[in-house]
Amino acid sequence: MAKMKAALAAVLVMEKEGVTQAFGVPGAAINPLYAAMRERQSIAHILARHVEGASHMAEGYSRAAAGNIGVCIGTSGPGGTDMITGLYSAIADSIPILCITGQAPRARLHKEDFQAVDIESISKPVTKWSCTVREPGQLPRAFQQAFHVMRSGRPGPVLLDLPFDVQMAEIEFDIDTYEPLPVYKPAATRKQIDKALDMLCKAERPLIVAGGGIINADASDLLVELAELTGVPVIPTLMGWGSIPDDHPLMAGMVGLQTSHRYGNATMLASDFVIGIGNRWANRHTGSTEVYCKGRTFVHVDIEPTQIGRVFTPDYGIVSDAKAALTLFVAAARERKANGTLPDRSDWAFRCAERKRLMHRKTHYDNVPIKPQRVYEEINKAFPRDTIYVSNIGLSQIAAGQFLQIYGPRQWINCGQAGPLGWSMPAALGVVAADPSRTVVAITGDYDFQFLMEELAVGAQFNLPYVHVLVNNSYLGLIRQSQRGFEMDFCVQLAFDNINVPESEDNLRSYGVDHVAVVQGLGCKALRVKDPSKIQDALKQARVLAAQHRVPVVVEIILEKVTNIAMGTEIDKVNEFEDIDCRHPEGIKGLELAGLLE
Repeated sequence: MAKMKAALAAVLVMEKEGVTQAFGVPGAAINPLYAAMRERQSIAHILARHVEGASHMAEGYSRAAAGNIGVCIGTSGPGGTDMITGLYSAIADSIPILCITGQAPRARLHKEDFQAVDIESISKPVTKWSCTVREPGQLPRAFQQAFHVMRSGRPGPVLLDLPFDVQMAEIEFDIDTYEPLPVYKPAATRKQIDKALDMLCKAERPLIVAGGGIINADASDLLVELAELTGVPVIPTLMGWGSIPDDHPLMAGMVGLQTSHRYGNATMLASDFVIGIGNRWANRHTGSTEVYCKGRTFVHVDIEPTQIGRVFTPDYGIVSDAKAALTLFVAAARERKANGTLPDRSDWAFRCAERKRLMHRKTHYDNVPIKPQRVYEEINKAFPRDTIYVSNIGLSQIAAGQFLQIYGPRQWINCGQAGPLGWSMPAALGVVAADPSRTVVAITGDYDFQFLMEELAVGAQFNLPYVHVLVNNSYLGLIRQSQRGFEMDFCVQLAFDNINVPESEDNLRSYGVDHVAVVQGLGCKALRVKDPSKIQDALKQARVLAAQHRVPVVVEIILEKVTNIAMGTEIDKVNEFEDIDCRHPEGIKGLELAGLLE
């Protein structure tokens, strides 16, 4: 046993739990914890420019670093409330992050002390556990419990609120005998797996829907093996994208109202059986359940018991960690394949592959100003296969979901459910901190970029290089497109006459914010592209500049102001605003005659 300040005990516990990186903003109420971190020199710290930015950095770190948990730290009052959006984003996507806040001394909590707010109550709806630690002797065990809660069952965030006097108090604590608590994850039984496989074997046109739980469980290899053993095509969700490579023959495309492929939706509509693993039937994936479920039988496997039947009641449900379930699925499928009881799926798989080969949206436009589809075509060509892409919300994310190519797990880092503007930039910095050796590319629209663009200075200060593709249409593009239903275009234009931009700049002055000047002022590099033929060179140059200067490099691409990206109200009613790149020799009619639209 050793006598130490409680704040030091907290740092020692974090070390034992594997924490090596934190993001945050110091303040008076959390300085004891910072003093302990400075004393230990074991946890690196990146200073954010906004506490919300720190929470998103922690998210990006957790999403990219399998097994490691991102930590964000703030002071009392707004230090905690500023992190609520990050906590919401994390719990919505099942991402474990630890938020630590300072707090006024215990005796002052009921006296309306400066920056004393009940952050425990405020954060409870967006955390797995939120706790103000009121006794110094409980502080190390609160941290132990926090890591146990974050890792057990469905992953998610925790907030620990630390009163100043609790951090400063002397306690007895023996770190040498400390061990993390065992993690609880429910596991399927062999009987359950056999029943699910029996149902699959009776189907004629089965699909596997692969959710983000497969990514969280690091079970992508098992998913691919199951698909190959059974011959069943895979539909990844937006959060499960990358669990099977996009160019795998059994990757059948994504389904949904927005971030989807034409061939993915067509294949889902043609199916008669779906087994979802580690997914939650998000509404942007399903549309109405009446259309999504009609004519299909469903099995649902998820780690969270309350997810089974939440959106719709499946024909059979299994509560299980994705890896535990897939391990049994693979073992059972191997046995059935060995004894010849797995049906031949080659004809169904071929028809799914034909849809994927023939049903595409057009990307190769030479228009000036640039059409957004062309940007993603060039991104696919410019960056290596193992690139990690970071995206958030809006038309830029929807287009990314339709046109990017993702080849592995944790290569698509995306805020799926919450979708806070400004998320992508700090999240990308967290991704770089988690894996500095990888090529990281963030993709945002101009409004998303302007929300937390001060965080670029963090990348410059701490040498966190990545490429940020900024598609600038000077509009709130997704909201403008949504407002078409109200026959209006109201308060969604970002354009204004920027008096500091020369009038000779090819109408750039009318786009408003001079992002290149802002980026340079924040210590980073920037390039601007107005010609589609120059996108490729700019992206390659940006990658070189990022490596050379070890700072973020922004490539601003000036788009046409109005482009409607394909989306709809149902998976069978997606509005294709632009040209269809139908690769069947007889066009759409040929697809119909071949039965590929059924």
